[in-house]
Amino acid sequence: MRSLEIIKIALNALRSNKLRSALTILGIIVGIFSIISISTIISMLQGSIEEGTSQLGQNTFQIQKWPVMMEGGPGARDKYRNRKDITLDDYYRLKERLNVAKYVGAEQWTFGKTVKYSNIETNPNIQMCGITPDAQPNNKWIIEDGRAINNSDIEHYSRVCVLGKDVVNKLFKFINPVGQKVRADGKLLEIIGVYESQGELFGQSRDNFVVMPITTYQNFYGKTNNSINITVMSESKEAYDATIESAIGHMRTIRKVPVGQENDFEIFSNETILTTINGIKQGAEIGAMVIAAIALLAAGIGIMNIMLVSVTERTREIGVRKAIGAQRNNILFQFLIEAIVLCLLGGIIGILLGVGVGNLAGSMLNATPKIPMGSVLTGIIVCIAVGVTFGTYPAYKAANLDPIEALRYE
Repeated sequence: MRSLEIIKIALNALRSNKLRSALTILGIIVGIFSIISISTIISMLQGSIEEGTSQLGQNTFQIQKWPVMMEGGPGARDKYRNRKDITLDDYYRLKERLNVAKYVGAEQWTFGKTVKYSNIETNPNIQMCGITPDAQPNNKWIIEDGRAINNSDIEHYSRVCVLGKDVVNKLFKFINPVGQKVRADGKLLEIIGVYESQGELFGQSRDNFVVMPITTYQNFYGKTNNSINITVMSESKEAYDATIESAIGHMRTIRKVPVGQENDFEIFSNETILTTINGIKQGAEIGAMVIAAIALLAAGIGIMNIMLVSVTERTREIGVRKAIGAQRNNILFQFLIEAIVLCLLGGIIGILLGVGVGNLAGSMLNATPKIPMGSVLTGIIVCIAVGVTFGTYPAYKAANLDPIEALRYE
């Protein structure tokens, strides 16, 4: 018998038992869906971070009081809260010593503020930031109109500001904002510039802020109870790691951290985010693999059981086929094809559902759509393996039926 004829017979057998076949592949669908959906979501998030490379510029890292992610349970926050704030004095001392860096800037933030121009007012969700000039290239803030914050503004406590694009779009739809005055959190500031749009990250705008000289910021909000962040850009990619090590050494000296004790500050970089996402990805994928393994094992056992039932039901058919010339390999191949087709159908449906649901979930975070081809190929291979593994015994049993006994079977 030709291979195509055997495949046709196998498919006809599956079509004649549609409900049983559908219930059999359900476990395969669940297993493959769990892997593909999670892989799709993680791939979308990772791709969005890599495309945007976070908030920081190239070859840039940040020294801050708080870690990116809290670890250690409910009491972990107390450990970080009890650290000394990083002060403007710490920044100036580090800038003086860290001569291997290209830029060393400082920034200080407060959130949930309102900006008003004339009778137009923003929502109370504006981020207010005090900076030194070097913080601007470190954050990839590029002037679109007007000028940037400079050292003269810092020295003279100038009441000036540069606006993010969202604030401009809200308050100045028909006029040029440069030279106008706004009330930012009730403080009167002159607008000297506008930054280019930064776009969104995970569905959150990065243009909803107002920047002023850090000395003016501290004059408004005080110098205490608000740790600053120090941003550092290395001269090159090759010098990046050495610049981080040098910065850590100088900061430990400036903050008088005893030898042998851990740092009382954190290093935050684009790599930090990617490492965190990779850790989450690995944990999520392990969880998905466990769920998938259980579902696929149950599905495989179900396939074996159904195939054994099918062999019993079709004993007389097998006997007739053997009597008219079908070889053992023909019967074996037919029943293996039935098991593999069941698994592949479940796998394809699981892949389509997983990619669809994964992209839908990722789109809620404005992440770029992705199809995790590695996981898709793995899913297909796993489906074939499950079909072969759990279909071999029933196929072997069918192939080894004695034709005389099979013909007598009722």
